Amino acid sequence: MTPPRVRAAVVFGCSALVALGLSACEHTPTAKPEKPSVATSAEDMGGMRALIAAAKREGRLRAIALPRDWADYGGLIDGFEKKYGIKVTVVTPHAHSEDELDALRKKGSGPTAPDVIDVGDTFARSAAKQNLLAPYKVTAYDSIPDNQKDSKARWSNNYGGYISIGCDANRVKTCPQTFADLLKPAYKGMVALEGDPPRSATAFDSVYAAALANNGSFDNIQPGLDYFAELKKIGNFNPVNSTTATVEDGRTPVSINWDYINLHYADQLRAKGVNWQVAIPFDGSFAQYFALAVNKNAPHPAAARLWQEYLFSPEGQNLRLLGYARPVLMDVMRQDGTLDKAAAARLPSVEGTPQFPTDAQLEKARKTVDQGWAKAVSG
Repeated sequence: MTPPRVRAAVVFGCSALVALGLSACEHTPTAKPEKPSVATSAEDMGGMRALIAAAKREGRLRAIALPRDWADYGGLIDGFEKKYGIKVTVVTPHAHSEDELDALRKKGSGPTAPDVIDVGDTFARSAAKQNLLAPYKVTAYDSIPDNQKDSKARWSNNYGGYISIGCDANRVKTCPQTFADLLKPAYKGMVALEGDPPRSATAFDSVYAAALANNGSFDNIQPGLDYFAELKKIGNFNPVNSTTATVEDGRTPVSINWDYINLHYADQLRAKGVNWQVAIPFDGSFAQYFALAVNKNAPHPAAARLWQEYLFSPEGQNLRLLGYARPVLMDVMRQDGTLDKAAAARLPSVEGTPQFPTDAQLEKARKTVDQGWAKAVSG
């Protein structure tokens, strides 16, 4: 496939070395180093070595809603702990984006507040408006496409993929390939989402994809709600939230989810006898990225910032590929030779160049879904 074009130049010199090793260069600070809680870059703290030292002194990182089988978070957590000796604790790993924002609002700066979040970018925008996030520019910030980051550096998209349809071929006679297929009588009671669209970014984006498949647009998500209302009316909608467990035991034999999640299910469950097939529907092709951000009141502010650096480094971005997720810096890494080409070759091919809704379109769509989802699937 042709990944999203990166419009920024490749970072050369010392910055590039820092991105590669996260400790290869040291900048001479021009002023007194800032405290981690107010640092907006590694340079503010006196360079990467100072950031790493401060994070090691904290010794911990608290996260939320990071399942180990999601975009290779298992590999990323293990890699971060091994590299820096910092313990990562993940609470409620299967929570959704809105749950993460709830945690920031309710826990404040308490010791059990999450240091970092990973949310759909509509939720990242909401968190920024609520003043919940700390501005922080990772070393690779300038190389992140402008439409994949906040201009004030309060969040940046890290990885993404395409909405896909997963199907248990052992339980379903003919696996669906399109949104139109899902309306067929053969899929009665089978079609599940990853969560509830007002709270789950994945489910919200699934509604967006369904809209595009039914004469909707980035400006008009209503056809997506109408589509799921029809699925519910004809009895094909399955209200169970799909997870690894529900896929394995057959409770969600057809699941709309990101391609990297469905492809991981296929790998993970093959040895358990599950024949999970994955299709990217051509009638509703929809790509989107997930955003990373630092809690403004993070109890471990240095570790939170170092976590961001790690996930945007070539090491972190290549680990995303092992989980079938498309790293946001894929083009830059291909150009500078740091991309894991073998891992990149495993990604499913997709025709065309992905398009993304604007901030205004996303805000409008979010309001429509928040107001209309319950009515669409009620009864």
